[in-house]
Amino acid sequence: MKLKNLILCATLSLISLGFWSCKKDDSNTNTGEIETTFELSGNDAVTENITEDANDILMETGVDNNFAGRNAGNVTIAETMNILSCATVTVTPLQGFPKNISIDFGNGCTSQNGVTRKGKIYVTVSDSLRKEGSVAVMKFDNYYVSEFKIEGKITWTNTSAPGTKSWQRKYEDGKITAVDGRYWLHTGIKEIVQVQGVNTPHNLLDDVFSITGHHTTTNAEGKTRTSTIIEPLQKKVICENVDKGKVKIEGASHTAVIDFGDGTCDRIATISIDGKTPRTILLR
Repeated sequence: MKLKNLILCATLSLISLGFWSCKKDDSNTNTGEIETTFELSGNDAVTENITEDANDILMETGVDNNFAGRNAGNVTIAETMNILSCATVTVTPLQGFPKNISIDFGNGCTSQNGVTRKGKIYVTVSDSLRKEGSVAVMKFDNYYVSEFKIEGKITWTNTSAPGTKSWQRKYEDGKITAVDGRYWLHTGIKEIVQVQGVNTPHNLLDDVFSITGHHTTTNAEGKTRTSTIIEPLQKKVICENVDKGKVKIEGASHTAVIDFGDGTCDRIATISIDGKTPRTILLR
């Protein structure tokens, strides 16, 4: 059998890789694809978390500067996460729309929940954030959160209907660079529904959001994975991380699932492939 296999390998090498070498290469390729899926799944989870941080910043800026809607002014520190306590926020004009907002975290400042940010965020808003049809566009200028450099454009479009508050969130030209220089690109569209805190617009601490949609993540080598939320993600304003929900990532011949947990506020998520033993990752 061994001789026959060697002969077969030599014969097939004229038009392709040999039988045994192909088998070995296929195994290596499959292992490499699985590791790529683990890598990009982890990147996707970090992206989701950092994007939710941007959402918290937008909402707090709106409440603090009276463009959140529903008479949300006169906020005390206890009603927000106080993310902006060490940032310089400039709003122009103070009255009327559209508004241009600059949020400057300077050379680095740490909020009360322990998240460090630096650099600038620019936002334009067409109308109050909670008004149906309003649009907010966010861009980043040498901006970092938890040592990740954030680039790209996020567009929030208010899609609310009577009795509900919801937004479509579109991320374009996204790029996240880790402290070690590793980076990934990403784009996607998410649907955000506020499921708690709708009737208390001036109090962000009781806000909870449900998130569905899809995302595409590409690493520096050009490898791409597309993710789809299969169980709505949950983001509480009082928790710095997504704490519930599942995301499916399709590999070449396998499927990964990111599990953000059971609603416990922590930094932990897990990634499993084809139902096998999951790996634990830290979201920040």
